[in-house]
Amino acid sequence: MRSLLFVPGDSARKFARARECGADALIIDLEDSVALDAKEAARRETAAMLQSPRGHQKLFVRVNAFDTGLTATDLAAVMAYRPDGIALPKCDGPEQVRRLSHMLDALEAAHGIEPGRTLILSIVTETAASLFCLGNYRGCSERLWGMMWGAEDLAASFGATANRDAHGNVLAPYRLARNLCLAGAATAGVVAVDTVAVTIDDLAAVEQEAREARRDGFMAKGVIHPKHVEPVNAAFRPSEQEIAWAQRISEAFGNQADLGVVKIDGQMIDKPHLRAAERILASLSPS
Repeated sequence: MRSLLFVPGDSARKFARARECGADALIIDLEDSVALDAKEAARRETAAMLQSPRGHQKLFVRVNAFDTGLTATDLAAVMAYRPDGIALPKCDGPEQVRRLSHMLDALEAAHGIEPGRTLILSIVTETAASLFCLGNYRGCSERLWGMMWGAEDLAASFGATANRDAHGNVLAPYRLARNLCLAGAATAGVVAVDTVAVTIDDLAAVEQEAREARRDGFMAKGVIHPKHVEPVNAAFRPSEQEIAWAQRISEAFGNQADLGVVKIDGQMIDKPHLRAAERILASLSPS
């Protein structure tokens, strides 16, 4: 999954439009995009969305954060319809992932869903406290698929007046959050997901932001508008040269797991290069 498009949980119209774009996953949102007095209607609408034919897209649901007291109600409303994953906002640390995982254990059992089927995408930098836990997610749950960073709620947590400069560049405190999320995801062995691009109409800027994310090690990106999907997908799509390089390295190592170094075109290629090649080849899979 490269592109994860957020869709308001109370808008069947926007959901229908999102189904027609090339996003690898949709995150149906019960949190920020839904007003408090519309939450119950959004749960019903989200349940209907989850019952539509899945096609190629994975369907996640972003529930409300634990500190709202609404998380269990959200889960109870949607889990019978087998979402592919749950996005957990304002996650302060791995204990909240474990808590969500235990809740999913019970709900999967109650609805006859195969154990462990429902993935977790944890949004891990939306509070100041969360920044001090980003290296501790390793082993917290086998369900944890990815860690995503975000800057909007973090700015509110800091009491800041802005998180980007006049040119749209992320300011230093939020670059720290981005980099810690990337390192934390690598430590945990899960997918690092870049935050959404906030410029709606500048598609070149969206693609550049996505290319920089892929360059640094992110494997996917959140998206807030359907027209951002193709620039993001393009940025995360390996070039023909990268694919050829990865195939050559993979073939050179072959099945010799104990082979430490190979020589290709006069260059020493070792296991870190092999891991990078395997990552490129794995990204070609639609899953």
